[in-house]
This record gives sequence, C-alpha cells and structure tokens, in this order.
Amino acid sequence: MNEARVTGTVDVVEETKSYGKSNFQKRLVVLKQENDRFTNYIPLEFVQARCDMADSLRIGDEVEVTYRLNGRKWQRDPSSEVKYFLSAEVVSFNMLTSSGGGGDAMGDLPPELDGSVDGNPEDGGDFDMF
Repeated sequence: MNEARVTGTVDVVEETKSYGKSNFQKRLVVLKQENDRFTNYIPLEFVQARCDMADSLRIGDEVEVTYRLNGRKWQRDPSSEVKYFLSAEVVSFNMLTSSGGGGDAMGDLPPELDGSVDGNPEDGGDFDMF
C-alpha cells in the first residue's frame, strides 16, 4: 500500500477511544493548514498500538505525518444504500517545531512497532500490524 505525507499544525488531539467487542482503539488528531484562500483541516487516525504515539503531540506543534489511505464500503443490508468511508491512518510522524510539550515522536514507538519485538505476546505468533 502506498504511503503519503502531509505537513501541518496540530489543532486537535483527542483521547484514545475503544470500539466493539474486540476493543479496537482509535485516536483522532487534526492538522490545520493555512493558505491564502481558506483553512484546511485534516483528520488523521492513530490506530491500535500507534495510539500512544500521539501522546507527544501538543496543540500548535508543526509536524510532518506519513499516512496511508484506507477505504471502506458499508451496507446495512442488501436493500439499503451503500456508503463509502475514507480515513487517513498514521504510520509515523516527525516533529518539525514543538510548542514546548512534545519530543521526537519517532523515539516514542512502542516495542512492537520499532522492530525490537518479534512476536505478539498475546497470541504467541509473529506480530503483523496489517
């Protein structure tokens, strides 16, 4: 899957939220980009083990985020309308300028994402995020 980058100023950092029986975790961070005509707000999602990466982000931080787009198709039942959803899932980010609260986010990766852990201790198998 291709990855892309976006640069902006952190405008919102939400708390981690859990969903469903599987306890899927997601954390929303919104970047703001100002230009001559309008302000662009870009919602980005930190998911599962990457949620903690957002702890180092503060409102006003300037960051470059590497993300991947995920698209979903949803239909309640065969006779209902089909809906499509698009999300930008954070892979990593670099702090360009800090508002004073955060550090270098790349140093804050959990062990299962920084390559220091070979397996998932819960299932005893190889860790495969995606």
